Amino acid sequence: MDIIKINDNSDKLYYIGGIVRDKLLGVRSLDVDITYVGNAIDYCSKFGEVIQENPDFGTVRVNVGGHAVDFASTRAEVYAKKGHLPVVTKIGCSLKEDVMRRDFTVNALAMNISTGEIVDYVGGQEDLKNKLLRVLHDESFIDDPTRIIRALKFRVRFGFELEEHTRHLQEYYLADINYDMSYKRVKKELIETFNLNSQRAFEIFVNEGMYRLVSPENFELPKVNIEQLIKKYPVNNVWLVYIGLLPDLSRLEFTKEERKIIEDFRAIGDLKNDFEIYKAFDGLAAESILLYGISKELRVVLRYFDVLSHIKISITGEDLKHLDIEPSPEYQKIFDCVLKAKLENPEMTFDDEIKLAKNVKK
Repeated sequence: MDIIKINDNSDKLYYIGGIVRDKLLGVRSLDVDITYVGNAIDYCSKFGEVIQENPDFGTVRVNVGGHAVDFASTRAEVYAKKGHLPVVTKIGCSLKEDVMRRDFTVNALAMNISTGEIVDYVGGQEDLKNKLLRVLHDESFIDDPTRIIRALKFRVRFGFELEEHTRHLQEYYLADINYDMSYKRVKKELIETFNLNSQRAFEIFVNEGMYRLVSPENFELPKVNIEQLIKKYPVNNVWLVYIGLLPDLSRLEFTKEERKIIEDFRAIGDLKNDFEIYKAFDGLAAESILLYGISKELRVVLRYFDVLSHIKISITGEDLKHLDIEPSPEYQKIFDCVLKAKLENPEMTFDDEIKLAKNVKK
């Protein structure tokens, strides 16, 4: 946070939210949120070249000494439709009003940029010391159910626990979920949480029934330690190896790549031998293969990754042409025959493969 130097003596600019929390915890912050008590677009534009403005939310992005810095106006909001984006009712409200729209007390702390004074209207510092997550009002999860997943993320990242009343509010909401919610926001929180690759996070997610935010069907925790599995076999979409196990994913909007991972995983049937394992997994994303192993048969997946995936036949279509075999479906038959043999005997040489291909041709 020290890399951003803002010369201002107004006493109206504040670091707010996560950056203050992380400073008090002594950890590196992932982002910087700065709030101006008033209209940030009118006031903060003087700090440098304006890159972008959003008058509806009172935010402005300014180039400050080569850094793109986002300034937000203090604002009040209401959830006109529960579970969806809030509606801004006032821009330029008091700092206390702005703070009260936030998720947890530990994320509602502000620090004056010019004086360094910490402003705490809700007891966030005390909760921070006690490592407690406390919502600011009883309808917090009703307004925004994604806060349940966000709380899980903080529980895993910082070792926080839910304050008792907050836990009761979570249980109450999960017992009667309003599925008319913004699943774009749900997906964002799922990605951020499960990309941490935490077995503990998934156990809490399942055991406390958070999974029902996505999939109402009953779901039991797999017996596989997914965290350790991903550490051994890294993937690009870590979160999807966890969430892809849920039986009903119809509420989430996937990219083409994500959808293919799920569809490929679900299309894999029973595999009886090395050849079937190889043919089923070869060319699939590692995420699809891990999902199969976690939900169906891990032994098969471990054998593929550790042994079978390293076996490759050497002959190509050009080699078959040199054997006077014209390109045709016969090629695949030959390749499969050579592959079966090489899976049984990985020490086969190129000459051994050519010899076998000739015999298949006959």
